[in-house]
Amino acid sequence: QVQLVESGGQLVQAGGSLSVSCVASGRTFNILRMAWFRQSPGKEREFVAAVSWGTSSTYYADSVKGRFTISKDNAKNTVYLQMNSLKPEDTAVYYCAAALTRVGVQPFDYNYWGQGTQVTVSS
Repeated sequence: QVQLVESGGQLVQAGGSLSVSCVASGRTFNILRMAWFRQSPGKEREFVAAVSWGTSSTYYADSVKGRFTISKDNAKNTVYLQMNSLKPEDTAVYYCAAALTRVGVQPFDYNYWGQGTQVTVSS
């Protein structure tokens, strides 16, 4: 089992920056990849960014490339998502996810999920 707890979501103005974090606990030594997804009302959960736990390779959705940066601190079992140049369309609940058995950018590739943290970008 892996437990994930996100924090840092809040209301920010368009053009602003925000960092959210996710702390993993439990069987973290089995993690292959960590990712951030987001979901807004009436929409499907969508991939935002991911980082390989061992190699630190990163992956981004086209919609956030150049604006968001995913990073990790293995010693703290923590993944961060730095979000810059925020837009109103970035408003969503942001979820942290951990993949232990396969890697990919679809929700079904991830075994464990956090409870989510709300990010709201005002125009």
